Amino acid sequence: MSKQTPQPSPELFFETANAYQRSAALKAAVELDLFTAIAEGKRTALELAARCGASERGVRILSDYLVIVGLLTKDGDNYSLTPDSAVFLDRRSPAYMGGGLEFLLDPTLTANFVDLTEAVRRGGTVAPEGGTVAAENPLWVKFARAMAPMIAGPAEAMAQLAAEGRAGKLKVLDIAAGHGLFGIAFARQNPEAEVVALDWPAVLEVARENARMAGVAERYSTIEGDAFGADFGGGYDLILLTNFLHHFDPPTCEGLLARLRASLAEGGAAVTLEFVPNEDRVSPPIPAAFSLMMLAGTPGGAAYTFTELERMFANAGFSRSELRELPASPQRVVISRK
Repeated sequence: MSKQTPQPSPELFFETANAYQRSAALKAAVELDLFTAIAEGKRTALELAARCGASERGVRILSDYLVIVGLLTKDGDNYSLTPDSAVFLDRRSPAYMGGGLEFLLDPTLTANFVDLTEAVRRGGTVAPEGGTVAAENPLWVKFARAMAPMIAGPAEAMAQLAAEGRAGKLKVLDIAAGHGLFGIAFARQNPEAEVVALDWPAVLEVARENARMAGVAERYSTIEGDAFGADFGGGYDLILLTNFLHHFDPPTCEGLLARLRASLAEGGAAVTLEFVPNEDRVSPPIPAAFSLMMLAGTPGGAAYTFTELERMFANAGFSRSELRELPASPQRVVISRK
């Protein structure tokens, strides 16, 4: 018997066309504190409606939808959290990610996709003044505050990777530091590490606040300004480039990398955290899909493969680069030696 060819189905078309409903439902559930309410023991639509200050009908329809998309489970009339939603969407969890929606669904970002057709025609954002890379864009203050809770774990893991074989006094430059947690992780793990964070003034207020809360403020200094124009000095053992290069085209990246190399001490290294897709550019899904966000939001950015990143660092004078996996993260670390 010959193997039957699957019949064409419009299911994926409808799921994709209606995908905006998924993010809207997640946002509504977070704003209503629905996941936390379920974690507290409220299981029926009636109980959840009372806890969340909403109508029973509205809560039932929303909760059923969240079951359909895999964020909740249902047994009779009772709703429960999935293992993922228990870890990431219960507000009491140390790994809570719900606050990140304030940045991820910010109208400034979602507006970049309103005319994606024209961005494809141009090969870059249609937003004015460079989109998300506009000078002193207030979006990055929101990023620093909203995304910090999601970064603590990866920051500690990256610091451990990059500090292998490096004990004692360490001078670290954190480019576009944002919330500052990557540099702060080095200071937390090494009592002799001194961190210099560079970013726009309003963003650095958040980084300094986080450094104070982490108890490392006396070893944490800042430089206000643009990574492409600021004087950040020299003698650094490590330079951190976390989620930065993907905003720019390769020639722009190479110009910055050459400046950074000159600021490294002998034996120093640049440590880059990025969404790094495989060479096919379509896997793994999360890193590969990130290029579309850069197409919509920046003039020339992309999620670069390791081969592309390796070439940029080599063209900037670095001797070699190595790709390292970051546990439990869709991102990867590239360590490039001077």
